[in-house]
Amino acid sequence: MYANSRSSSWPVSLVSKAATSNNSIQRLCKLRLHKNKQPEYTPRTHSPTSPSSLSSSSDSSLSAMSSSLTLPSIKLSSPSTPFFSASTNGPSRSFFRFGNQRSRVSMSVSAGSQASVSDALFNDYKPSNAFLFPGQGAQAVGMGKEAQNVPAAAILYKKANDILGFDLLDICINGPKEKLDSTVISQPAIYVTSLAAVELLRAREGGQQIIDSVDVTCGLSLGEYTALAFAGAFSFEDGLKLVKLRGEAMQDAADAAKSAMVSVIGLDSEKVQQLCDAANQEVPEAEKVQIANYLCPGNYAVSGGLKGVEVLESKAKSFKARMTVRLAVAGAFHTSFMEPAVSRLEAALAATEIITPKIPVISNVDALPHADPDTIKKILARQVTSPVQWETTVKTLLSKGLKKSYELGPGKVIAGIVKRVDKSADIENIGA
Repeated sequence: MYANSRSSSWPVSLVSKAATSNNSIQRLCKLRLHKNKQPEYTPRTHSPTSPSSLSSSSDSSLSAMSSSLTLPSIKLSSPSTPFFSASTNGPSRSFFRFGNQRSRVSMSVSAGSQASVSDALFNDYKPSNAFLFPGQGAQAVGMGKEAQNVPAAAILYKKANDILGFDLLDICINGPKEKLDSTVISQPAIYVTSLAAVELLRAREGGQQIIDSVDVTCGLSLGEYTALAFAGAFSFEDGLKLVKLRGEAMQDAADAAKSAMVSVIGLDSEKVQQLCDAANQEVPEAEKVQIANYLCPGNYAVSGGLKGVEVLESKAKSFKARMTVRLAVAGAFHTSFMEPAVSRLEAALAATEIITPKIPVISNVDALPHADPDTIKKILARQVTSPVQWETTVKTLLSKGLKKSYELGPGKVIAGIVKRVDKSADIENIGA
């Protein structure tokens, strides 16, 4: 719909940010049913409620509701604790609800439990309101300046400083740009700032109601980790540790070989693939290129060996591309060039407790939601070598009836891409 004829509406700056934003690129369960409530990812500033006070006060009403659902026979859990607690030494996790206006289902997986939840749990999800989180490339000096004035958001930055060992908020607000743009800094910065945007929204009038209405989430490349944290799949701290390692592993993989990324503007995906095929005929196997980011009609990012990218750029005009834009990234993200990062991610993910998300989180790899923690871990490990299916993700959400979406975090890249897929889509940006 928006292929070649509309490509001229893309400013080069937005093209570069849009393509880069996803380049940098998760047992036995306890079931609770809740009615007409939704996510409560909430940093707390008061003492946590003791476990004994979080007994089964709502179990009777939950049990009555459970008969209307066909779900695994598993134990009802007690009311939720917050996703993050400022007054505790360790992470706590909120239990999000998902579903439509009838009932919400919430799951947690006990540490050390062995049984797997069905990965098909979210297959029939019907989205109404979505949170969308940006990826690498959305960062900009000055981000976090507004969010720092919200106590709950300030706590997130403080926790991040303790984990990272440096003042993340200072770099976000003051730069320098070169430091913020580095893969090892920008990934943690965007993760934390995007969740800080959730707290900024919560602090506004009507913000909690918006958060409560969200029944699906996703993120562009790195943003998938943010979405999983929001959905309660892992703690804020564990997510940040994963993101930190991810950035370091991807940078190291990029340093190991000469590679690059380029955004191809003004062609549909079939034409871009033909362009890649033509370039690959002239370079050795180690230099070949492929589509790495399926962003939106008329905007696709290609990654590969430096020679392959140069050949592709030279041929683009003959394929009627409007332009190509070389991206300022460390290397060929979302291709086999990132293979050295996979084993490090696998080891880190294996050591991380991940539970079933409380609302569907759409994967970049296959544009599907996954409920099984082991499946999520495998997908996250392979994400860095797999093309990002963002265009399919957005189209699927809209075709399933998505009414409203919110972009949370720095920049407005996601909103621009969504509008490119469907200009009538209702999306609002919540910056930080």
